[in-house]
Amino acid sequence: MHDDPSAQWTVESLAVRAGLSRAAFARRFATLVGEPPLSYLKHWRMTRAAKLLREADVPLSTVAAQAGYGSEFAFGKAFKREYGLAPGNYRRLARAATAATA
Repeated sequence: MHDDPSAQWTVESLAVRAGLSRAAFARRFATLVGEPPLSYLKHWRMTRAAKLLREADVPLSTVAAQAGYGSEFAFGKAFKREYGLAPGNYRRLARAATAATA
């Protein structure tokens, strides 16, 4: 999931790659990581998306696609739930903060 966060991962597909049943994989993942696999995946995607918004000058549609979302709208809603800001606002504030400290 780290190598290809935009893939349409499911617990089943991750379990197959790990060579475990869905239940065993989900249980072991949650025990080792501290949260269920798809919650972790969502957090990982949002973390990478936030980094892209801060550091790369790419369109929001590109950020959404790289985060595994089929539309900017769906990505925007998920991003706002995670960070409390729309992606465009996050980008502007992050870049303004970087410019202020430079």
